[in-house]
Amino acid sequence: MRLFRSLASATVAVALVMPLPYEAVPHTRVQPGKPPSPQLFGAECRTRITGSHVTAYCHNPYPQTDAVSLHVECARWWDLDTDGTPVDTGPAMTVRLTGRCWQEVRSVWISHRRR
Repeated sequence: MRLFRSLASATVAVALVMPLPYEAVPHTRVQPGKPPSPQLFGAECRTRITGSHVTAYCHNPYPQTDAVSLHVECARWWDLDTDGTPVDTGPAMTVRLTGRCWQEVRSVWISHRRR
């Protein structure tokens, strides 16, 4: 009786695992009759604020060049906000952008433009 229970449990476990490989088969993303999705674009950027200094690293994994700009908004009304010049980020390229405020940083963002 004990052998039957362990054999039944093993059979159920195998039966549950068997359909998984079929579900994992990749399917085409393009449906017939539908236009293809637009080409992917844009560097992935990570920003870090340390006190009043801002550092951003942008990596472009796509084949088109992306012009990235760093924008820093300062917390104090008298502190100058900065808009960085666009830096071309080619395919498989990583760039470092820096900026700062005299006092605290309110917000930071990166703009992208196709080249």
